[in-house]
Amino acid sequence: MSEVRHVLVLPDRDAAEAAAEALGERFALEEEPQLVRDALAGEDDAEDAQWLLVLHDERGSLDPSALDAFAGEWDGWREEP
Repeated sequence: MSEVRHVLVLPDRDAAEAAAEALGERFALEEEPQLVRDALAGEDDAEDAQWLLVLHDERGSLDPSALDAFAGEWDGWREEP
C-alpha cells in the first residue's frame, strides 16, 4: 500500500501538543507527527489559528475512523486527503 498523509485539525497549540504526544502512544507511530500552525485567512492574531498535526503513514496502516475519533477527543477533526 502507498503512503497516506493524514491531517488532524486541532483548535489550539496546547491541544495539538498534547495530542501529538498521545498519538505516538496510542498508534505506535514510526515518526513524530509534524505540528503546523495554520493561521485563518486574514487573521494576524495568534488566537485565530488552527493547529495541524500531519501524519505520514508509510504503510497505510492507520485507521481513518480511529483517527477521526482521536481528533474528536481534542475537539478537532481529521481532514479528508
